[in-house]
Amino acid sequence: MTRLSSLFMGTFVVLVMLFLMAPIVVVVLASFNAGNFLTFPPQGLSLRWFWVFLDNEVFRRAIAYSAILAVSATAISLVVGTTAAIYYVRHAGRDRETVNIGVLLPLILPEILTAIALLFFFYEIGIGTRYYAAILTGHVLMTLPFVFLNVVTSLQGMDGVTEMAARSLGASRWTAFRRITLPLAKPGIISGGLFAFIISFDAFAVSFMLKGPGTAPLPVQLYDYLRFNFTPEAAAVSTFSILLSVMVIIAADRLVGLRVERF
Repeated sequence: MTRLSSLFMGTFVVLVMLFLMAPIVVVVLASFNAGNFLTFPPQGLSLRWFWVFLDNEVFRRAIAYSAILAVSATAISLVVGTTAAIYYVRHAGRDRETVNIGVLLPLILPEILTAIALLFFFYEIGIGTRYYAAILTGHVLMTLPFVFLNVVTSLQGMDGVTEMAARSLGASRWTAFRRITLPLAKPGIISGGLFAFIISFDAFAVSFMLKGPGTAPLPVQLYDYLRFNFTPEAAAVSTFSILLSVMVIIAADRLVGLRVERF
C-alpha cells in the first residue's frame, strides 16, 4: 500500500468515526445545557438537568423497570442460549444450519416486525400485553442471538474429546460439564450476558409494542417525554443510557476481551 493510499484510508476511517460519534457527542453536550430548552450548541454549561432527571420519580421508576427487565431477559437468554450453543457445536450435525437460522432469526429480521408478530400472537392467544411475560418474551428473543453467538465462538473447535476423557477417568456427566465445558464457554457467557443486558435495556420497538398498562421501560418513557417536553432533561437521560452502554462494553473488554472470530 502506497503512502497516499494509506493516508486516504486513514482519513476515510477518521471521517466515518466522526460521522458515527457526532450524534452521541451532540446529545452528551446538550445534556449540560444551562438553558430551558434542548438546543445545540448549549447555552452555557450546567449540571442542572442531571439533578432534575435524578429527582424525577417517573424516570427513576422507568430505569428500575428497565433494569429488572434486562436482568430477567439476560438470565433466561443465558440459560437457553448456552444450551443451544452447546447443542449446535456438539450435537446438531446436519441440523446445524436450521438451529443457527432459528436462533438468529430475531436478529436478522427488523425489530419492529418481531414486535408486531409477538403482539398479534399474544392477543390471538388471549393474553395481550397485560402480563409481564409478553414483554419479557420479546426481550428474550432480542437478546438470545447475542448469547448464542458469543458462546458458540468460545466453544469453536471443541470436539468433546477432553470431556470424554474426563468421563473415562470416572467423572460424572455433570462434573465433566462443570469442570471442562463450562470453563471453555465462560468467556462467551460473560460477554454474551453483558451485551444481552444492554440490548434489552435499550430496546425500543419491542418495549413499545409489548409494554403493559401503567408500565414503561426507559426508552419508551423517554419517547413519551419528548412528545410533550423539549428540555435538556431528555438529553441527560440519554447520556445516562450512553454511559451505561460504554460501561458494559468496557466491562466486556476487561473481562474477556472483544474478540471477533468467524464460525
